[in-house]
Amino acid sequence: QRILRLAEMCRRLETEEEKVLPFYPSSLAEWEQQDVRRILAASPDEPLARAMQDYVGLERFWQRFNKAKLEEKALERARAALANRNRHLRELLQKYLAGAVLSQKVPRDPPPL
Repeated sequence: QRILRLAEMCRRLETEEEKVLPFYPSSLAEWEQQDVRRILAASPDEPLARAMQDYVGLERFWQRFNKAKLEEKALERARAALANRNRHLRELLQKYLAGAVLSQKVPRDPPPL
């Protein structure tokens, strides 16, 4: 109940895209989606399946939770890639600056004999 109440409170903080498209596009084919609908419409025979019907309201919560976790992992990977690129660019800059210092030390005109 607490999670459902918090989910209702967080509804205000959803982005416009989440409000318009709250569900993810399915990667299932049309015939697979029909099979899923048929199976979900049938009443479950097993005790565990009957118990799971009590938690159907949490499905949206878990979708959003998983989406947030996936975005977090994607951001971690992007951050690591940017840190790696930053390190590489710093190395190139150090090499460039080292070359510029050396070119200033080399005399431009040869000394007279």
